[in-house]
Amino acid sequence: MLDNSSEAHSRKAAKPQPPARERGKKGLAQALLLITIVYVAMNLRAALISVGPVIDSIGTSLGLSATALGVLITLPVLCFGAFAPFAPRLLKLQSAERLILFSLLLLTGGIVLRSNLGSPGLFVGTFLLGLAISMVMVLLPGIIKRHFPVNAGLMMGLYSTALAAGAATAAGVTVPMEQWLGDWRLSLGFWAIPAVLAALAWVPQVRGEPAFSARRPVAVPRLRSNWLAWQVTLFMGTQGAIAYCIFGWLPLILIDRGLSSLDAGFVLATLMSIQLTTSITGPWIATRGRDQRPAIFVFMVLVGAGFLGLVYGSTSAVYIWAGVFGLGFGGMFAVAMALLVLRSPNPQVAAAISGMSQGVGYMIAAVAPLIVGILHEYTGNWDAVAVFMMLLILGAMWSGLLAGRARFIE
Repeated sequence: MLDNSSEAHSRKAAKPQPPARERGKKGLAQALLLITIVYVAMNLRAALISVGPVIDSIGTSLGLSATALGVLITLPVLCFGAFAPFAPRLLKLQSAERLILFSLLLLTGGIVLRSNLGSPGLFVGTFLLGLAISMVMVLLPGIIKRHFPVNAGLMMGLYSTALAAGAATAAGVTVPMEQWLGDWRLSLGFWAIPAVLAALAWVPQVRGEPAFSARRPVAVPRLRSNWLAWQVTLFMGTQGAIAYCIFGWLPLILIDRGLSSLDAGFVLATLMSIQLTTSITGPWIATRGRDQRPAIFVFMVLVGAGFLGLVYGSTSAVYIWAGVFGLGFGGMFAVAMALLVLRSPNPQVAAAISGMSQGVGYMIAAVAPLIVGILHEYTGNWDAVAVFMMLLILGAMWSGLLAGRARFIE
């Protein structure tokens, strides 16, 4: 399946200069675009992470089993995998800016629907918001590559930091909001407000010149025959599997270890807050050396040590373990996102590898939370889950060390 000639071509590390037609916004317009991207990105995780802290309330209220809750956690990630490959193809019909606007409106509708109509609304709304988020996550890296060609890696770091900031906010305020409003439905439905504001903030971008289009005659390699593209994809998939297992199941793991639901939510919020430090600095650290392999190795070691501490370490030190995991996780995710542009010579390839890595990669990630739910339901403890998670962490380290080499997809 893999083409050896593609591997040979991918070893070329010379940094190409973007052609004139790919140069993007400058000055104030560029700054406003960056602010808008950051705010939009903050909404791409809040709607997902807000489910984990109230997962116990959802299951009790609607009578859902652990397997059903696993399906709920898996569903948006499955949407990432199923629909991400189609996003670059939709560029033949609409500009990236218009597709992002439509997706933000769909995200708002999905959040509203999720909080209504019982179990059917919960699953249908989750499906719609997963579809919307998958579109935005595929298209934004190409826009960043176009408008910030020189500092694309750093800008992806800001983007991933905004994702983490939205996740940390949702993890920290969802349970207090549930207690204040008296219902998990209202707590989850609240996130429709910042989502619709993100859509309004994005409207000015629709009026300008499109960042890029699939209609332009720019050659894009056959990524499914390129080994480097598969390395990036596997790293994206395995780190995503780790992330969504933690997002969805860590609160319940901690509750089973004796923490209250409020404390479990605070631990997750602490983890998500601490990851902000390496989300912003991770790409910068990773690009200081010849390639990204040393940074990836350190981040994955921190992830493994932090996870084992959260599951088996003393609960009195749970915030320390959350900090260790958060430092590794923030860097792991930020570097994985940065690789989408660091391994791409132009915006078209960035959009294509983004579609492939988030399509195939998130299909891998989608299965993991469901496996966790099944393992826990049939074993009655978290030991089998811990073994499964450590295998994912080792797989992420292996694929990350391969994808971290200084090469371009050619």
